[in-house]
Amino acid sequence: MFAPADLFDLTQTEHQALFHGCKHSWEALQKIKAYIQGCLKPELRNRCDGRAFIGDQVFIGEGTVVEDGAMIKGPAIIGRNCQIRHNAYLREDVILGDNCVVGNASELKNVLLFNGANVPHFNYVGDSILGHKAHLGAGVKVSNVKLSGGNIMVELEGQPFDTGLRKFGALIGDHADIGCNAVLNPGSIIGRNSIIYPNVSWRSILPANMIVKNQAGFEVVVRRPRND
Repeated sequence: MFAPADLFDLTQTEHQALFHGCKHSWEALQKIKAYIQGCLKPELRNRCDGRAFIGDQVFIGEGTVVEDGAMIKGPAIIGRNCQIRHNAYLREDVILGDNCVVGNASELKNVLLFNGANVPHFNYVGDSILGHKAHLGAGVKVSNVKLSGGNIMVELEGQPFDTGLRKFGALIGDHADIGCNAVLNPGSIIGRNSIIYPNVSWRSILPANMIVKNQAGFEVVVRRPRND
């Protein structure tokens, strides 16, 4: 499930060239910077609601709305009919498809979002790819660097495999949904249509059409009267 077509509908991005020659989807992450440099033609066709900072190496398509307080540092390519909401922070090397949402206090860096992907509330996403209509709940964080340092490893055919990347957050397949306040640890790969429940700290590979449930126990006790 590491090949681009295993995770993503490549017709749902105008940037399929990023995946040319990629045996593993994460290889595209190394190409984002050069790809943007090669095809970026800065132009702003968007509407701003309020005051936003938009760098000089940014393209934004028709119908996109950039709200007050947003910062699009660039280089960046942003598609049509997107919402860049209040206080969003788009750092270097960001590609958004059409109809994407980047919400309040969400931060992106070196990412590709397919059409319809949503990063809507208090999210951090670094060095990652989100598929068509993939969705992050409020507060989801995609960690992209190991605390212990070194390259990110994934399990391939039962053995650790070096991706060659020191920074690699997650590959999130089409229509996958990540619950509020979940954490995706470096090198996470989430299959199409899968769901991760809120507050889960996930590591490694989740196949398509699966659900990760948080079954932490709760203790319910009788509330005793307070002596005031």
